[in-house]
Amino acid sequence: MKFGKILLFYCLSIALCACGGHKNGGKIAGNIVSTAEGITIVKHDGYTTVEVKNPWKAGGLLQTYVLVSREKPLPKNLPEGTVVKVPLQKVLVYSSVHASVIKELGEFSTIKGVCDAQYFNMPEVSAGLKSGKIVDAGNSLQPTMEKIVSMAPDAIILSPFQNAGYGTLTNLGIPIIESADYMESTPLGRAEWVKFFGLLYGKEAEADSIFKSVESRYNALKTEASKVKRRPTVLSEMVLSGVWNVPGGNSYMAHCFADAGAAYPWAGDKSTGSLSLDFSQVLDKAQNADFWIIKSFNIKTYKNLASQYSLNSQFAAFKHKQVYCCNTVGTTLFEDFPFHPDVLLHEFIVIFHPELDKGYKLKYFQPLADE
Repeated sequence: MKFGKILLFYCLSIALCACGGHKNGGKIAGNIVSTAEGITIVKHDGYTTVEVKNPWKAGGLLQTYVLVSREKPLPKNLPEGTVVKVPLQKVLVYSSVHASVIKELGEFSTIKGVCDAQYFNMPEVSAGLKSGKIVDAGNSLQPTMEKIVSMAPDAIILSPFQNAGYGTLTNLGIPIIESADYMESTPLGRAEWVKFFGLLYGKEAEADSIFKSVESRYNALKTEASKVKRRPTVLSEMVLSGVWNVPGGNSYMAHCFADAGAAYPWAGDKSTGSLSLDFSQVLDKAQNADFWIIKSFNIKTYKNLASQYSLNSQFAAFKHKQVYCCNTVGTTLFEDFPFHPDVLLHEFIVIFHPELDKGYKLKYFQPLADE
């Protein structure tokens, strides 16, 4: 890949974005989110409304947030919704993904507590827990109410799930920010949720800059990958307890594979989530796939993969040594890629088309060792 040209394109794109601007007295007309499908953000005089769509109910809303300045009197005649005073100063966070974007906005010090601390692969969180600056509020399914009440956060930021309830948490009077970014089907759609976090922290300009940068680089990489003459086939994940969850054809990963210049066996499927298949179904459809991409913490060699399920050796990617695995414990993949899909796209492009960037060293996915 002629990455000098990509960099030039990237820089020019940023410059063009910076030259643009609103010439309407600072007001933004309509939805200020253009790529994300699950969120609508509209600015009004004195407040901003944020509608989070219900990913599991067509046309339904999960939440409506009304963001108001904590430094000004509460505006009159506010619409219905959960009032959130911004910028946030103290938050309880359930996910390292959201902790990472808060950190990128320069507001990590506002994180006063976390749930499911064992899943945070962030040195800053580990240090905060050790020093006592960050409270371990326990398991996200049954958080420790006493610690949350004592913490008195301005908001609780979490990822919603279908039919999930929050029990006693809803009685505390603390705004629960349901960030459904993970339900976006496209990489850039999810990345654009950074704008929501920018509004929560009074860092709108910074968030816009982050997204424009990611968008420009992602599209530049995608354009280069679209020029390849051959699109190798890629298989994803592996069978676990008899079930193989492959990304749906309209899912985040399926879009990323396509943008990286690869063909995906389930591309014709319309699912945005995953498909639960058995081993024989996957073997039948993807036995001859050129590449095999896996996210796991314990698969490092072909011997590991064969011992996990003996018939794994039947795939062409296994036989031709084209299996790449990401150690989900030893890397920061899950923290990095949701709001920076360009880094994941770059990684995939180098795997599928190594001739395009011979100087890139893989950061997340590594080829399995022979032994």
